[in-house]
Amino acid sequence: MYSSSDMLPADHLAGTLIGRAWLPGPLGGPAVITLREDGVYDLSTVAATVSTLLDREDPAALVQRTPGRRIGSVDDVLRNSVPSPDPSQPYLLAPCDLQVIKAAGVTFAASMLERVIEEQTRGDAGRAAEVRGRVRSLIGDDLAAVVPGSPQAMKLKALLIEQGLWSQYLEVGIGPDAEIFTKAPALAAVGTGVEIGIHPQSAWNNPEPEVVLAVDSRGRIVGAALGNDVNLRDFEGRSALLLSKAKDNNASCAIGPFIRLFDATFSLDDVRAQEVELLVQGEDGFVMRGSSSMKRISRDPQDLAAQTLNATHQYPDGFMLFLGTLFAPTEDRGEPGHGFTHHVGDEVTIRSAKLGTLRNLVNTSDQVAPWRFGLRALIANLAARGLLADGRL
Repeated sequence: MYSSSDMLPADHLAGTLIGRAWLPGPLGGPAVITLREDGVYDLSTVAATVSTLLDREDPAALVQRTPGRRIGSVDDVLRNSVPSPDPSQPYLLAPCDLQVIKAAGVTFAASMLERVIEEQTRGDAGRAAEVRGRVRSLIGDDLAAVVPGSPQAMKLKALLIEQGLWSQYLEVGIGPDAEIFTKAPALAAVGTGVEIGIHPQSAWNNPEPEVVLAVDSRGRIVGAALGNDVNLRDFEGRSALLLSKAKDNNASCAIGPFIRLFDATFSLDDVRAQEVELLVQGEDGFVMRGSSSMKRISRDPQDLAAQTLNATHQYPDGFMLFLGTLFAPTEDRGEPGHGFTHHVGDEVTIRSAKLGTLRNLVNTSDQVAPWRFGLRALIANLAARGLLADGRL
């Protein structure tokens, strides 16, 4: 299903690519790995978890100088990273482990307006086109030049209140404080190849293709990955207090296929320049394409990371941070005016030149593989494999 040419970045294996793979055998389990020209290598000799690796002084340099143990070719491991992998062979997992998974919402103007529309329609997709036209006729959709928290933004806020269009989404979109929420707990993310989950009661939902920062316990951004912040527009539109139900369901968070660490080939400026492409292909023949340009983000990634970890909140195991998306689908899939929503069996492909390809199939959250490998299971597994000594955790 997958090959290295399909999954890897445009510069192939020039960068420092790390992640996790499930290793088979009686003492098998999740291992920190790196992808190199001559294969995939287990780095368990220096770090039992990705969280530990990212907290080292220079994680990219550590990876580059660690020989590791070869577990297979890049092609073989990627090909086996599918919904039903061969358990006798290694396969990729989500590339993060102990990190809490956070997300920044309403960071792009176009998607901010769609959140306002969800709120105005109370999650009714049938009213979205009407409300969309009214909102845009009053405030337009080119708010990218408005600096959040600036005097200009405060003047716009006053105008919108006067027009009766102020929204909690506009507050976090152009106000001083970013929306940062918990997308999923540690170890809950799924990786590339496997199924993602949509709540079975949702009738209006969509993928959210995003760049995801890898941030260590000190707040240093040390790398990035691709992510799908699966979103239930009807749940969140009914009430913002349903955000956790709209965002955190079984397999509703995909990250992968790996984390690209900052090194001579990749930096935060590359993150700021990423163009994230989306392709949705349905079993019914439906095809939708979209994109999200990080150049149009309203808040800088460094600012979003600083608003997440600071004097008021720490993350001793680090965190992964979804940066939001410009993509907000309005294309009708079925009844006119109802926009896009997922069907079971959709294939969702997210790609960028520097971060490779994240690909998943859509199912409902009650039908995908249940999440059973949590923190207790991880600790027990690492202990059984003798990986809790020598500062590896």
